[in-house]
Amino acid sequence: MERGNMSFPNTFVLLGFSEFPWLERPLFAVVLVSYILTLVGNSSIVLLSLVDPRLQTPMYFFLDNLSLLDLSLTCTTVPQLLVNLWGPDKTIASWGCITQAYIFALTGCAEYILLAVMAIDRYVAICQPLRYTLIMRPWVCVQMAAACWSSGLASSLLQATLTLKLPLCGHHTLDHLFCEVPVLIKLACGDTTANELTLAIGAIPFSGVAPLMVVISYTFIARTVLKLPSAEGRHKALSTCSSHLLVVTMFFGPSMYMYLQPPAHNTQAKFTSFFYCVITPVLNPLIYTLRNKDVKTAWKRALQSQGGVQSL
Repeated sequence: MERGNMSFPNTFVLLGFSEFPWLERPLFAVVLVSYILTLVGNSSIVLLSLVDPRLQTPMYFFLDNLSLLDLSLTCTTVPQLLVNLWGPDKTIASWGCITQAYIFALTGCAEYILLAVMAIDRYVAICQPLRYTLIMRPWVCVQMAAACWSSGLASSLLQATLTLKLPLCGHHTLDHLFCEVPVLIKLACGDTTANELTLAIGAIPFSGVAPLMVVISYTFIARTVLKLPSAEGRHKALSTCSSHLLVVTMFFGPSMYMYLQPPAHNTQAKFTSFFYCVITPVLNPLIYTLRNKDVKTAWKRALQSQGGVQSL
């Protein structure tokens, strides 16, 4: 094998949905609208929690981190996706591909742990309400959030670095929407058993332990809620968890389907990734806004104060 064939390419080709050319322009419109809504929705949640003291609680602190993760993921992948959908040029620079691989792995893994942490927060709030402020102290919340980001960073550095060291043998065409580890592994011409094994083992804390923590937390929550004497109390307790459960389902389902399959057999990777990279980030703020009275009230106060300022 010639050494030149093993060099890392300067550009990669992202085929995206090029096999369905009639679909690219409608998808461009969908992705563009979703991108704008994602930026506005997630940014507004972060800004609202900063300016409204009533939203400066552990639950909204973790929601801010979720919004930041969604913004990082979207801003890394969607602009390039829009370029590829609009024109005939489907290429991405090698540095852009490497950046996408690292950021995508970081945000995805960190979001797994963060959603589990948010489930623990709901458990403490409902099952240990008298000790909630003592257990979920600000410094504890900061440490939990730091653990989420750090675990995502560690996994990203391990998985992406090992993948980028594989010999590509001149191949630089990705049948995908953006660069991520399972798809890059397909380009390797050498033995990828070690990489696939590392990917599977590394996914255990995220796709195994994190969902288990969510299930355990909500099992205790359900037991506590069923013991509440009033139907109103049960409804109020469940309403605080419904948004989180919906977000967990939308994220865990497609991402676990994607990463728990061998890369060579993942034929639906593009459609799965499109959902949790484009659709999920725009739905998260909508779910928390439409199903959360505190956020809707904060929006009303912010709009009313803005109207009062303009009338002066």
